[in-house]
Formats: sequence, C-alpha cells, structure tokens
Amino acid sequence: MHGMGDSCFNRGMESITEESGAYLNVYSTCIPTGDTRGEDTMNGFFMSMDDSVDVMAEKVRADPNLAHGFHCVGLSQGNNLCRGYIQQYNDPVVHTHLSIHGPVVGVAALPRCGNNKGGGLCESISDMLSKLAYTERLQDGLFQAGYFRDVNFLSNDSYLKWSEIGRWNNEGEAGVSQDIKANFAKTSAFAMVQALGDTVVVPREGEWFGAYADGDYSTLLVMNETTWYKEDTFGLRSADEAGKIHFESTEGNHLDFTDDELYTWLDKYCT
Repeated sequence: MHGMGDSCFNRGMESITEESGAYLNVYSTCIPTGDTRGEDTMNGFFMSMDDSVDVMAEKVRADPNLAHGFHCVGLSQGNNLCRGYIQQYNDPVVHTHLSIHGPVVGVAALPRCGNNKGGGLCESISDMLSKLAYTERLQDGLFQAGYFRDVNFLSNDSYLKWSEIGRWNNEGEAGVSQDIKANFAKTSAFAMVQALGDTVVVPREGEWFGAYADGDYSTLLVMNETTWYKEDTFGLRSADEAGKIHFESTEGNHLDFTDDELYTWLDKYCT
C-alpha cells in the first residue's frame, strides 16, 4: 500500500512491488483506491480512511490470488490502510503487517513540527486544524484528518464523536469494539519499522505504537506506557504478550531505506 502523494501506477511503486514479489518468488500486487494514476493519487488526500479501507477490502476479495491470506506491506500512510483492513475486515486474513514508517496510531502535529507542535507558526496552524478536523465533513473528505490526533483534544466531544483514528484506537464515544480486537488478533505478526530521523511522522515513536501523553506534548510514551496498551483497547497488549510485535529501525528520515533493508524485513516476516 502506497503513501501520501504516490500511486500504484507510478513506476516507483510498480518497481518495489515487482521486485519484492520476485525476491520472495510470490505473487505481489499494489492495491490502488482509484482506477487511474490521478484518481489513485487524489484519493490518498480526498477519500476518507474508512472509505479507502472499504475499497481496499473490495479489491482484496476480488483477487483470487489473495483468497488464502496475504502479507500487507505499507509505506508511510499506506499503513493506515493495512491497519484499517485488519481491524475492520481481516478476511482474507493478513498474516503479517510490515509497517515501514507508518503513522499507525495517528500523528499529533504537522510534518516537521516536532515536539510541542514545533511552537510558533506550527502550533498556530495545528491548533486551527484541530478545531476543524474533528467534524463529519473533514473526516469524510480528507484522509489526513482521519489520523490527525491532537493530544489536547482527546477528551473533546468532537474528537470522541468524529475522529476515525479515535475509533480505530477504541478511544471514541462508542467505547471498545470487540470486533476490532478479534480481527486484530487474527494477524500473526506486526513488524513495525521506525525511521530514527523521521521528521514527517510526529511523534516518530508512533511508528512503534508510541504517543505523546494525553494533553502533554513534552512527554513521550513508549508502546507499553500508552493507554491503548495498558487497557488493551484494540488488542495490542494481547498481541505483544503473544510475541506478535516486532520492532525494526532505519537511521535516516522518512521512507529512507535500502533494498537490502527491505529484503531483510521480507525474509524475517513475510516467508
């Protein structure tokens, strides 16, 4: 699954899909949410996360090569599709979710804005977006609004009602969905790759299921310190206790990784 601004019809995605399949000697495919390069690219901005997951599920189920399950490899934002499919469908089952620099539990600030939203202009823009993001219109019409998780708004009625990432994390007003937990449990491995120099996903620890503390942009929580882990809201603690969570890292910035690193992850988790 490709990242923001990319498309399955771009040569780069065609290449990484073909080469990964050839390396493992397996069928491989990139699943677009649109039927053309332009449509697929624009849907990565202007189709909601939930609708994108529904399109992915429809195309997965229409592909006989995936009928017995598959490994879902995501690049950046594409991991929200992998995670959403796992939690909302997972039939056919995802054996392994290989998340390469994925904002899987949301982002707390704009790219390159860093701790405390970066202060100044970054903080002002983030605050403005937070007041707009948690509405039905924005959640339905902008993919990135779906995973924008401002830690100062987590108890806000609009976040609890409308946030898609809030619902996926089982922190929305509907409470804990046992279906989400049951589907999450079907996947055998979650291989989470963090870019140690990432300036795009804020905080980068989110690529390992970490987060800022609620209402506190100065305190970072690792995975097992988060509420969703402690309360096992979507099944993360259960997966970890079952040995399903694996951490990998790269030294550079967002989506800066080598073919050799990719092949190492494929060997470890997708065979």
